[in-house]
Amino acid sequence: MKLTTTAALLACTVPHVQAFSDSSPFILFSTAKLRTPSSTPQLQTASQVFTTAKSLLSSCPSSRYVLVSQPNLHAADIRDGSSGGSRSCRLPNLCSAVESDENNSNWDVAEVIGQLSGKALEEYINDACEGRKQDVSVQRFELRHLPAASPRDGEDKGRDDILGDNDYELGKLLENLGDDYTVMVYSDPNEFNAYEPEFSEPVHIDLKRWSGEALEVLVRESSKSTNNLPLFEKYQFFTPGIFMSFIVLAVLLSILSVGLKALASLQVSYGAFDKEMGPAAQKKQM
Repeated sequence: MKLTTTAALLACTVPHVQAFSDSSPFILFSTAKLRTPSSTPQLQTASQVFTTAKSLLSSCPSSRYVLVSQPNLHAADIRDGSSGGSRSCRLPNLCSAVESDENNSNWDVAEVIGQLSGKALEEYINDACEGRKQDVSVQRFELRHLPAASPRDGEDKGRDDILGDNDYELGKLLENLGDDYTVMVYSDPNEFNAYEPEFSEPVHIDLKRWSGEALEVLVRESSKSTNNLPLFEKYQFFTPGIFMSFIVLAVLLSILSVGLKALASLQVSYGAFDKEMGPAAQKKQM
């Protein structure tokens, strides 16, 4: 079924779906006719998407496969909601390729939770196409990493610039695919750039670069400074652990004293354990 840009790439317009910042889109389009699912949830795990992709590629529908990885890509990077309620595509080359009349099948998921492995997709395609088609080629391309989205000034503009350059590179790649191909665009959402804190004043980072000799000197100087202290200032004799041990010991001693007092209070007559030798005892024996 032919999908338009609004249905294929801008599908995740539901507000609660936008809350998943650790997700990424998955887009598949092909010149072959694939049996795409009639209904596709726009929030799926990576294993679910991989299972569906394997079912679509199980028949080895094309002779050329292109796996494009765009790290840190989000669904919001494809759609543009800045102009009121309208949403336009921010990746024109990718959107035009999906809408191309040459493509007979399109399938996409807006929010994929987890990591999709391009190596696993490549291995499955090679296994599925083994002995079925001649001259089957599988190519993997990794575009430039997008910086992590941040509310700081200038970050979004730099992200948009890199996104535009990557879309241009993707457009040049798609121009030479021919008439028998299958393209998959995915992302690894776990490859976010590490957060780098900003300080108003310079921080002496050379403190992190202590060598082994410097650490030994520091330990030696600290030991010398503590050797001249009095005994009760140099060592700590009453710690919280010792205090808790005293409390537990007091409770156990109180229990022991109660038990000893209970045993000491037992009174037994001297003849309680003597054997009866009278007539009554003889009758019991008979």
